[in-house]
This record gives sequence, structure tokens and C-alpha cells, in this order.
Amino acid sequence: MGAPPKVSRTHGSEHAPEQRTRAPACAGRFYPASPAQLGEAVDGLLAGATPGPSAAKGVIAPHAGYAYSGPIAATAYASLRARAQEIERVVLLGPAHHVYLDGLALPKADAFATPLGEVELDAGLAARVLELPQVQRSAEAHAREHSLEVHLPFLQAILPRFRLLPLVVGDATPEQVAEVLELCWGGPETAIVISSDLSHYHDYAQATQLDRATAESIVGATRPGLDPRRACGARCIDGLLALGQRHAIAVELLDLRNSGDTAGPRDQVVGYGAFAIREGRS
Repeated sequence: MGAPPKVSRTHGSEHAPEQRTRAPACAGRFYPASPAQLGEAVDGLLAGATPGPSAAKGVIAPHAGYAYSGPIAATAYASLRARAQEIERVVLLGPAHHVYLDGLALPKADAFATPLGEVELDAGLAARVLELPQVQRSAEAHAREHSLEVHLPFLQAILPRFRLLPLVVGDATPEQVAEVLELCWGGPETAIVISSDLSHYHDYAQATQLDRATAESIVGATRPGLDPRRACGARCIDGLLALGQRHAIAVELLDLRNSGDTAGPRDQVVGYGAFAIREGRS
């Protein structure tokens, strides 16, 4: 199997991106394509979730099909619900699965669509982020990427209104990701969502052990250094941990399961964790 295609670096600074909406790529596969069925599915997952002890600044949540990771993702989003009325912007980071990407990429779009409707992108914040050398625009990086899209129906369900800053993270250092996060951090009007699954295709017992160790590393880390083989969003999480070296940030584990606990067999499972990101040290 060959390497994924490489995305060329183009900031699009000379010309504004064309007016367009990024259409759903995962509807009917990762989650229901019917608006009614999708709304019912998300509401049901959220109804079964137990929120953390206090409202979170942001979350780390998984991005598999809802049958597999939906209950764990819902646990993460339940911890944002307590401050849903004040959230006006969501900064969403997820790993690149389909292309090789140098740095981080915003889409060439004005909105993202799901069966539940469209989410407007934050054009003002996007313009500021594009001033950083590690950030580019790439329609290709976003076209088939599920690591961002699967989070949107949850956000649409819990937030009355919000604008989105979606960033696919490719080959980027923790410091480069941390610089983007710091620029976007904002105040109570901004929520941070980091998308990551955990271990892939180990048997149930081994995955449980590996994911517990990874979760402990994320919660207790004082510096970046996650193994990408243990968390596909390691570069995204490492950026958060790098930012935590300069600012008071705590990460709390809310839920830790795998596909063998939800909807899959136990011979080859994928791990999922839900974490709350809080301001201040734990």
C-alpha cells in the first residue's frame, strides 16, 4: 500500500476561498443519514451519558462509528452541556487519515453540513490562524476526513448556536499545535474539542491494558510524548500537553472503553476514551 497523497502548501492569502459548504462524507456510514434517525440516535446517546462533576473548557473524544464509540463520545459531550448557553465557538482538531499533510489545515469552505443542518465557520478566527506558518487551507485534507465530521451532530445537539474552526492535524510538532491552540483558546465563549481514538486492533485484554496506560499518560503528563500507535490523535493531544506546560490546564478521564464493550467482537478492538479539559491544575 502506497503512502497517502501529499497536500501542497497553499495559504490562499491572495484570494479568498470560494463560497461553498463542505458536504457530509460519513453520513450513512459512521452515523445515520436520515435527520430524524440521526437526531434520535444522538439524543439517545446523550441521555445515557453521565457528565463529569463540573463543566469543561473542552473535551477529548473518539471519532469512530456511533455504534462503536458513540456512548464514549456522548460522555465527553455531556460535560460540555452545563455551559452550552455560553459557548459560541468550537475549535475542533482531528488527525489526518487520508492524506499526508504538512502542518495543520483549514478547509476551503464557509460551512460544514451534516444531516442536522449547516455549521458556519468562524472566518475571523480562521484569518488569524492562517497567519501562522504551519497552517494552510486544503479542501483535500477535509474532503473525506471523518475525525472532525462525526463530532458535529453531537455539537449541534447540545449547543443552541456556534461557529466552527475545524483543523486537520498532520505532520506537526507539539509546539506548532500548541501555538494554534493558544491563539484560539479564548474565554468561556470558546470550547476546544480534540478528536482521537486509542489503540487499534489488539485483543480485548491487551487493548484494555494499553488504553489504561495511555489514559494515565494523558491525565498525568507534564510534557508531550504520546505514542501515535496508541492514540491516532497523538499530535493533537501532544499540542494540548505542550500548551499545558505554559498554562494551567488539567485533563480528567471520564470514560474508557473499547469496541468490544459496545458493538464489536473482542478479538480485534479499537479503544476509546472521553476526557474533560479544564482550566486550572487538578
